[in-house]
Amino acid sequence: MPVEHGPTARHRRLAAELRRLREAADLTPEVTAGILGWSRTKLVRIETAKSMPSVGDVERILDVYGTDYATRAALLQLARDIRARGWWAAFGDVLAGGYAELEDAADRIRIWQTEVVPGVLQTPDYARALIAGTFPDDRDEIDRRLQARMARRARFTRTDAPELDILLAEEIFRRPVGGPAVMIGQLTALLEAVEQASVAVRVVPMTLGYRPSLGEGSVEIFEFSAPLELDTAHVETMGGSMYIEDITQVRRCSSRLDRIADVALSQDESVALMTTIREEFQAHVRA
Repeated sequence: MPVEHGPTARHRRLAAELRRLREAADLTPEVTAGILGWSRTKLVRIETAKSMPSVGDVERILDVYGTDYATRAALLQLARDIRARGWWAAFGDVLAGGYAELEDAADRIRIWQTEVVPGVLQTPDYARALIAGTFPDDRDEIDRRLQARMARRARFTRTDAPELDILLAEEIFRRPVGGPAVMIGQLTALLEAVEQASVAVRVVPMTLGYRPSLGEGSVEIFEFSAPLELDTAHVETMGGSMYIEDITQVRRCSSRLDRIADVALSQDESVALMTTIREEFQAHVRA
């Protein structure tokens, strides 16, 4: 995953809300900037998330728009939050800040993955095998990225961790990343994870032949209960990460996951299949 250094999800949300409030007040950027005593460029850069406003800047903007108390309080808290350094800041050289922020703040995360076990459920050995495949000659890079990935995973052991609703293609478990021993450990970790009430892992079996979205890539949807936090879809492309916040497009992604979920095995059936595949790897190791 390319490291992202642009605005985070909360920063983009604040910018969009400030722009929406200005338009609702029927004010142009020129008029608003004049009232504030700013240049038009400063206001536009704030509204496009190209510069980070101070809490005082946001207070002054909201004074002009005359927002209600609840909206004002929510946006001022958002302004404070985007300036706070999250745990991921320590891994800024290898970890996408916007992605980590979404993962950390979401109330529920829905994932459809066709290639590998999602990072938040990867064992150290499985993660190392994947990272080493991308950076085969850089031990320091491998170690650094592994530390970041395990830090992400650790966040999901907390009491307020997001709910995980994960759909995985069976091919993921058949692919011997790192070898049979590594896969035995990874499957064991998954079987332990689904014992948690907040984690659901369901498998889409290969026996289907055809499945919804066949040929399309993986997708994640970060869902929020807070009114100012928009649900966001994340898609990996050859050119890097794509974040989708448009409500219609996010709903389309959600519908896609619903169709895949309709053909997935039940949780109990998925556990049975993962157990069977683990036994197959164990037999291979013993042979």
